[in-house]
Amino acid sequence: MSAPTWTVSTADALWADGGTPAAGATSARGLTLTGTRGQTLRGFGGTFNELGHRAISALPEDDQETIYRELFSPDELNLRVNRSAVGANDFATSWYSYDETPGDYALEHFSVERDEERVIPFIRQAQRYQDEMVLHCSPWSPPTWMKNPPVYSSGTLVMTPENLDAYARYFVRFVQAYAERGITVSQIHVQNEVFADQKFPSCVWTSEQLRVFIRDHLGPAFEDAGLTTAIFLGTLNGPEDMTFTATGQALTNYARFVDNILFDDDARRYISGVGYQWAGQHAVARTHEAWPELEIMQTESECGFGDNSWEEAEYVFHLVRHYLQHGATGYTYWNTALEPGGLSTWGWPQNSLLTVDTAAGTFTRNPEYYVLKHYSSAVRPGAVPLGVTGRFSAQGSAYANPDGSVVVVVQNALDRAEEFSFEDPTDATRAFTATLAARSLNTFTLPA
Repeated sequence: MSAPTWTVSTADALWADGGTPAAGATSARGLTLTGTRGQTLRGFGGTFNELGHRAISALPEDDQETIYRELFSPDELNLRVNRSAVGANDFATSWYSYDETPGDYALEHFSVERDEERVIPFIRQAQRYQDEMVLHCSPWSPPTWMKNPPVYSSGTLVMTPENLDAYARYFVRFVQAYAERGITVSQIHVQNEVFADQKFPSCVWTSEQLRVFIRDHLGPAFEDAGLTTAIFLGTLNGPEDMTFTATGQALTNYARFVDNILFDDDARRYISGVGYQWAGQHAVARTHEAWPELEIMQTESECGFGDNSWEEAEYVFHLVRHYLQHGATGYTYWNTALEPGGLSTWGWPQNSLLTVDTAAGTFTRNPEYYVLKHYSSAVRPGAVPLGVTGRFSAQGSAYANPDGSVVVVVQNALDRAEEFSFEDPTDATRAFTATLAARSLNTFTLPA
């Protein structure tokens, strides 16, 4: 069998040829396949934010084309499972919804015209490279007049039947408006971060509110409209069974939030999956164990604080492994591109795949660009995670591609080089050993 290809990244040398691993497993530390197989993966993606499109659009046309090709081409980063907001998110240039006319329950003033400025052009760039893109969308805030208090930041949905019906039809109109523009919305996640009461567009939902809205309003509205867009219970930034507070601790219960909804058969029949992000990493395994038939999506990578440091990249590498090993079918990065400093319109500097210096007309690929590339360039849509055991099982993972190739993605988080061996008990010719550099990310691809 041909030797595996090996790509390695360290803080000082990103995306380098690792050479040829030695044949055979000569180290007691590594990964061994167990013979089990996980869920089929959709792939990896990013997010269509206004600030990202603004940054990229400031570059010369040749550089813009380079960026779009590198982000979305199947031969490059292959961002296929992408996200967009329903209305404004916190990386929009300003807050907006699709209908800010108070009391417009008939949605006579509904319009996605604002999205034609940046979001839809951004999506169309991806469509040039991705024929089968998976687009999942969620609102950060309903129209303000549907909320109490009537503001973008903070608040909750007014739970009157008239308001709930109108908000359900708001989602229907969004999906239909995008379809008219040649964009298929694959999934609707009911609310971004249902537990977060923020100073940017947000809306808090209780478990009971979600159960009633999906069961009695959103699900029937999609059904009546003949929509095939999947409804996801997402995006959940929790629940956390215990969190520390200024006065001690707050105790909640996973089952009283998630299972309260999923145990309701009338609500469950409309739900195709669950979307998790941030503190949702602590709940993803429990949902996959109890509801293996439901698709799980990781919907937003954690964003750091604008340093774009190697340490933050190492953490994101772990997050990707964690979600894919615990049932997620896709992993979605947050900001694809930002201007230097990565500052949001409300003051939080965040990381991004690319930093675009609009004054100089140049761009930089950040460490997390290469984190995603270590997975997405080799683990193809339709791949399945393979069960592994061994000393590196907390730092590595393995995947079988549809073409029969096997991909091993592994980190050495230690401050010293370590020997690493891979073994497939069903095929001794696939065994290899390599010395992993200190603080390195590594991708090995074994041909079919």
